[in-house]
Amino acid sequence: MQFDKTKTYTNLARSFAGESQAGMRYQLIAREAMAQGYITLADTIKVLAKNETEHARRFFEELNKRGEYLENIDLNAGYPFHGGDIEQGLKNAMIDERKEHEIIYPAFQKDAEEEGFKDIANLFKLVAQVEVRHEMVFKYLYEAFKKGVLYSNESPILYVCSECGYMHTATKAWNVCPLCQSSQGYVELHVPFEKEKL
Repeated sequence: MQFDKTKTYTNLARSFAGESQAGMRYQLIAREAMAQGYITLADTIKVLAKNETEHARRFFEELNKRGEYLENIDLNAGYPFHGGDIEQGLKNAMIDERKEHEIIYPAFQKDAEEEGFKDIANLFKLVAQVEVRHEMVFKYLYEAFKKGVLYSNESPILYVCSECGYMHTATKAWNVCPLCQSSQGYVELHVPFEKEKL
């Protein structure tokens, strides 16, 4: 069977488009966070955007290494197209990541396995594993931002200024760094990672 007639071919193209768009949506959320002074929040989101771009790169490489130069691929697929403020953007990203690792990539992995593309099936599996972690990060960021507790905690934790390295242990970060006078938006975030079975 010609590669460009397979489900896997279409799924790689859809994945490239989807990951590229996710990376851009996350950059836009980060841009708004930066504009509002949430510097480390923006930095955290930018890392996730970079991850999405790397996923897109891998899908693009797999798509191109198996065939001739591809001028155009027609896709009939839906992609998230939602905006909003920082809070809504974080919530949407959390939901999108869940759909990717629970529905989209497992289905694409299955198609690739059935069509005999074990390496591509594994790629979909590995990306889905990363999206589990992305969902966890976006969930934490969304809930903390919504509740106004990005810079506070029930028990004392170490807060560090990302600009000058000043640190102290407390239940709440400073509003202005006592050392360099940077705003609270420069305080490093404590994004917890739960143990999960992958």
